[in-house]
Amino acid sequence: MDTDSDNWLKDKINDNLIQMHRLAGEVYSGKTDYQSVRIVRTPGSGTALVLDGKIQSTEREEFIYHEAIVHPAMIVHPQPESVCIVGGGEGGVLREVLRHRTVKRAVMVEIDAQVTALSRQYLPGESRGAFDDARAYLENSPDRFDVIIIDLPDPIEEGPAYRLFTKEFYQTVFQHLTDDGIITVQAGSASLTELLNLTAVMKTLQAVFPVTAAYLTNMLCYGGAWGFAFASKGLDPVNVTPADIDRRLTERGIGGLRHYDGITHRGMFSPPLYIREAVKQQTRIITDDTPLYLYGT
Repeated sequence: MDTDSDNWLKDKINDNLIQMHRLAGEVYSGKTDYQSVRIVRTPGSGTALVLDGKIQSTEREEFIYHEAIVHPAMIVHPQPESVCIVGGGEGGVLREVLRHRTVKRAVMVEIDAQVTALSRQYLPGESRGAFDDARAYLENSPDRFDVIIIDLPDPIEEGPAYRLFTKEFYQTVFQHLTDDGIITVQAGSASLTELLNLTAVMKTLQAVFPVTAAYLTNMLCYGGAWGFAFASKGLDPVNVTPADIDRRLTERGIGGLRHYDGITHRGMFSPPLYIREAVKQQTRIITDDTPLYLYGT
């Protein structure tokens, strides 16, 4: 249904901040078993997927997000053959994972199959044909993976993802990694006043993994700087040079990227001082008994 040009989508960042996006139309609106879903058209970012009132992905910017969450871990690992994607319902993460010719097996565990189906119907450019509960899957699976990519919405009260940001879940993830295993996590806003999620995720990962690093990219549809967390059993993303990154991309036959290369990698893993200091000063560890909610529904 077309909407008036003065109609706006209100994207709640937290209890004190709302970001607004002008709407050009609405393609779909409904509710799955887990969350509300809207697919809307925006003049600035194209078609957008909105879950529980928050933009998750946009047609014009999704390549930035998906290249950022996937390729650092995949390239730092010398031979990623098995990959698990936790979340990733739009299909963009799987698309980028399958660019790596080393991959022999990719498992995608998405709690909300309806979101995946809607994305395939209305946002086919994200999966490009690449197309249970993630925690239960890992807890009950004997599988081990070289790379696990955790692409989940922010932890909100009564939302589907908050139990997948805890120390207990990261301990389960650790146990399902191979000896050189790496994970990356969507970790929320990296804006100066919105660092709770990023810093708490980093502190929680530090309680489980010997190597951790926060890294950033910019996402206009999310309001600016956006944070990710890298954690591994030993491999350090800071020790890989831009030349190493570009060589591995070439060796794996990966071309056509629009965001990620060696120079971008070095920049992403050089966060500003205020973020490095905020991570150091954070003391909160997220647990099952003390989950983190950015805000209520």
